[in-house]
Amino acid sequence: MLNTLIARIHAAHAENMPLIIQGGGSKTFYGNADEGEILATRTLNGVVDYQPKELVLTAQSGTPLAEIEALLAEHNQMLAFEPPHFGGAATLGGSIAAGLSGPRRPYAGSARDFVLGVRMVDGTGQALRFGGQVIKNVAGYDVSRLMVGALGTLGLITEVSLKVLPSPGAETTLQFELDEAAAIVKMNTWAGQPLPLSATSWHAGLLSVRLSGARSAVHAAQAKLGGETVNDASAFWQRLRDQTTPFFDKRPSTWNQRLWRMAVKPTTPPLKLGDAQWIEWGGAVRWLISDLSETTLREAAQRCGGHATLFRGNAPIDGAFTPLTPALLTLHRNLKQRFDPKGIFNHGRLYPDF
Repeated sequence: MLNTLIARIHAAHAENMPLIIQGGGSKTFYGNADEGEILATRTLNGVVDYQPKELVLTAQSGTPLAEIEALLAEHNQMLAFEPPHFGGAATLGGSIAAGLSGPRRPYAGSARDFVLGVRMVDGTGQALRFGGQVIKNVAGYDVSRLMVGALGTLGLITEVSLKVLPSPGAETTLQFELDEAAAIVKMNTWAGQPLPLSATSWHAGLLSVRLSGARSAVHAAQAKLGGETVNDASAFWQRLRDQTTPFFDKRPSTWNQRLWRMAVKPTTPPLKLGDAQWIEWGGAVRWLISDLSETTLREAAQRCGGHATLFRGNAPIDGAFTPLTPALLTLHRNLKQRFDPKGIFNHGRLYPDF
């Protein structure tokens, strides 16, 4: 199957024909609109190698996330960055290309932190390999992690090696009735204490805190923090991860409002940009449904030491992501030229220029 994909890439390169790399199609809403024929990766399916004792798993890019997570669960292990599914068809390659992480990210690490190596095909049809299957193998540029979040603009990811982690021995979620300002203070205060935090969320006056780890540590933290215990908490965090709660399910693009992801310093006070918001990651991510202009929102995020990304809705003229500085734009263009000289992969998906 890989040879067939390589042949299509060779032909596309020769004919300057744009291609859209697509796995399960669960994240087609993310980023800017692209153009071209679909290059489906679902045929690249299956776990290549899994060493539970070494905490390393290697799988082809079209392997469904659900299959990987089920296999890991059999060995009481997990993908610690909790990649969002946004639907049952999510694949490993799409998750790595998007670079998105779930509620556990600020406490366990991002998708990029767990990538050990990748195999890929560049825009000329050349098969490449970066990294490996061990944690200490990086020499020079860590190109394998460069693919994380590139949205397929640098090449077709065909295989990924990941570090996995043991599942926590115990887990519980506590809830507290707090206003936004008080919740932000609490999240940052607790983040500076030796507590087994693994997720935080605030919405509509309710702060939710997940504790994960050894049973004794979780029980001690629960006794210290108090709060109300949440039943079926795993379903709550899964809905938040996959954005299937009513807040995210309003489909902003259909009612003249858009969903923005405001990445700011965790200690940033309330942004006062509207009431329709959800806070995650200890205060570092503020989801906002708004009809305010992209300029207003991006300037607000910049004042707080962060940036604003359009997550769902009609993208502005300069794109869904904050425009790059001249120096970064030059770097991105050079990388694109090196890996995809004719710009056939996911053209415009990451930035309108390439």
